[in-house]
Amino acid sequence: MTSLTGNDLMAGPPPTHLPEDPAAAELVPGADAMDVVRRHPESPLAWATLATLAADQEDDPVTIYAYARVGYHRSLDLLRRNGWKGHGPVPWEHEPNRGFLTCLALLALAAEAIGETAEAERCFGFLRDSSQTGYDALLSED
Repeated sequence: MTSLTGNDLMAGPPPTHLPEDPAAAELVPGADAMDVVRRHPESPLAWATLATLAADQEDDPVTIYAYARVGYHRSLDLLRRNGWKGHGPVPWEHEPNRGFLTCLALLALAAEAIGETAEAERCFGFLRDSSQTGYDALLSED
């Protein structure tokens, strides 16, 4: 269905493309991610890195959950400041979006691990709705 101006009324919101994360340039191999978070506490990517490192080290899922949850909430703030209205695509292909998507995936996995089933299901669905490509990249069993 189209309006008189030719715009598709059934189209969803446009994709959200976050700006470059200032912490990205500092998160190089060998960098201390905790120091990067101290310098950039607003950075979803820095929090995602802490959560990923904790997951790679098989830390307590509560630690992973805490890091991922902070990154998720910092991401929501950033998404809203960049035009996101609470739904719509957040493409994995746009690299600055990956901090948010990674936090969301790790939050889902950690929530599942600590028995927060409803939150895990909500986060898995949110990730899938935001970016199927991100969902596949972050949660595939390869």
